[in-house]
This record gives sequence, structure tokens and C-alpha cells, in this order.
Amino acid sequence: MFTATAKNQGYLISGLLIGLMFMISGAAFALDNGLAKTPPMGWNSWNKFGCDVSEKLIKEMADAMVVSGMKDAGYVYIVIDDCWQVKRNSAGKIEADAARFPSGMKVLADYIHSKGLKFGLYSDAGTATCQGRPGSHGHEETDAMTYAEWGVDYLKYDWCHAENLKQQEAYAAMRDALAHSGREIVFSMCEWGTSQPWLWAGSVANLWRTTGDIQDCWDCQGGWGGMGWTLILDRQVGLEKYAGPGHWNDPDMLEVGNGGMTFTEYKSHFSFWSLLESPLMAGNDIRSMNPEIKEILTNKEIISLNQDALGIQGNKIRDDGDFEVWSKPLSDGSKAVILFNRSAQKSEMKVSWEELGFAKNKSVVVRDLWLHRDLGNFASGFSASVEPHGVIALKVKQ
Repeated sequence: MFTATAKNQGYLISGLLIGLMFMISGAAFALDNGLAKTPPMGWNSWNKFGCDVSEKLIKEMADAMVVSGMKDAGYVYIVIDDCWQVKRNSAGKIEADAARFPSGMKVLADYIHSKGLKFGLYSDAGTATCQGRPGSHGHEETDAMTYAEWGVDYLKYDWCHAENLKQQEAYAAMRDALAHSGREIVFSMCEWGTSQPWLWAGSVANLWRTTGDIQDCWDCQGGWGGMGWTLILDRQVGLEKYAGPGHWNDPDMLEVGNGGMTFTEYKSHFSFWSLLESPLMAGNDIRSMNPEIKEILTNKEIISLNQDALGIQGNKIRDDGDFEVWSKPLSDGSKAVILFNRSAQKSEMKVSWEELGFAKNKSVVVRDLWLHRDLGNFASGFSASVEPHGVIALKVKQ
């Protein structure tokens, strides 16, 4: 939860200058820690469980990640969000809640690693986390060393209780501390896009949040800044130029399977997070997901768009009100295409090959990534009937 205030405006000018340098120099300003060459995939506890986290829950999620087939589909990270920590000891070292994590974080990390998975934790750049637990401000080096000792592979770093701090300085401090820790740790910034991090964070983090928190809904909006996934999608337009291997825009975790939307809406949500090269961090109870939700989260053809080696974020190529066409190039020379129907009625939609940069009137092979089948060769373009709030996700190649 956050409140955007005027204090962030003071950082905008410097952010714009850094962003200009980043656009000119491109990858030269990207964080070079060798990590997240494709968007991270995994599971995070917050969307479903909030503060109700425990050693038992996390072990069960790790087990379910393997048994469900999610690990085979590419999901690797098991991330505990807020509320695992309770205090600092006399030496300033962060301590986990002994009642909820009786074996300690090192033992839990070892268990997760034994499953062939990776372990992630949450902290905050301020003096306290969003739920009032100890933050990392002033303790960056100690916390980074502690995480390394425990075997942490991923750090989500929030922005609550950060009054009088500057985003660029606070996040750079933890970046440097992680670099000094001796362990490779993916760095995930979570300051909700308030300082336009896409302009400057490419040299600081592997991923950065671009908006307020996601909500399990189509287009709702909370007074505190949370919003449905379509509103988040709208805010990704134009950000594609800032993303690439090792440094990604992050429109927040997935809500697929949490019960607030239809199967069709969840398919659309997942399709776009894959096309956007978003980190794919599941946020549901994977121990008990039904076959339909599993089908969405483990669709390897959709996931392949997200994990494509070229690492180009998808963008909107046509907007006809409730009817949108999005696309992205893939490393094999093909292109991914999404036909998106925002309306409440089933509608016919089409895309021309010329819009995609293909030769006009030349035959193109079309594959439906949800039906898992080739649809044939099409000249000039492709059209299909799209369900309300639904998508047709295609791979097309000349």
C-alpha cells in the first residue's frame, strides 16, 4: 500500500536526466550482475496469504511447485513477502519470527534448494516494512550479508516508511550491499513507479515496479492506489523501450487463480504479462489450484513469449477503443500477436500482416498458443471471433 505525494516530484528532473542517458547508452547502463537475463518466474506469498506466512506454508508451496508441474514450466523462485521478520538482535542482525519459522531461514532455504528451486525474501528501503516490521535503512550491508549466509537468491525491496529518503540513493545502497555480499541475488525494486524508475533503475535493479499494487479484478481501483490488471496494462504503454535482459519493467505479481475474475479474464491477464516480459510471479495457492488455473499458469507456449531470448517487451500496435492489437518480435524471426477484446460482447477482430511489418499479401503461418495448434497459412492477415474480456494469442511467421 502506498500514497503518492508531491515529494516525489523533486526527484523527477534528475530522473529524467538519468533516463536520457540510459536511452542514449542503452545496455551500457544496465545492471551487470549476470542475473535475470529472462524475466524471473516463481511464486510470492503476498497476494493470497498476506502476513499469514510460516515455514510449513512455504515448504508446502515448494513441494506443490514441483508436483504441479510449475517447476517444469519454468517457475523457480519461492519468495516470502512481508511479515517473516520481527526484530533485530543486539548486533543489529535481522531475525525471523521464531514461532512461525522455528527452523530458521537457512534451513528453509536449504529445503527449497533441495527441490531444485530458489529462495526469496522481502525487505524495505525505509525504517520499517509496509506491515511495520524492521526495514533495512541503515542496515543494508548487514542485511545483505545475512541474506547471503541464509542462501537467499531473490530480494523484493519495498518503499514504505521511507520519508526523507531518495529512491535512487536508497536503492543503490542495497544494490551495492548485495554486490558485496558474495552471493548472486536478483534485486527487485518495489517503489510503485512513483519516481519513474524505468528512467533510472536500469543500473540499479533487475526489475522495478511500474505502478501501484495489483488487485484481483478486471478494472477496479482502490483509493490507496491498488488497481485491476487492465488499468496496470494501460500504464505499460511506452515503457517497452526501457526493458531488456537483466532489467525489466514489473507490472506486479500475478492474480491468476485467486478467485476474483473469470477463467477468460485470467487467461487474458496471463497472456499480457507474458507478452510484456513481466516477471511471472504466481500469487495463488498452488497447493489447491484447479485444472483450469494450472492450465493457464503452465502453458509453455505462452510462457515461451515471456522467456524468449530476444527479451523485447511487447507493445500496442493498434487501439480501436475496446479492441486492441499487441505484438512483439521473437528470436526465431516470428512475432507474437494478441487480439484483445475489452468489450462485453463477442466480437470479430483482425490484424493485417502489413501492421506487423510483414510483406503485404504474402502467406503467413499462424499458430494459436492457447489451442496449441497450427491454424494454417493466411494471406494478407488474420481474423477471429474473440470472447468478451478475452484474447486470441498467436505466433505468426512468414
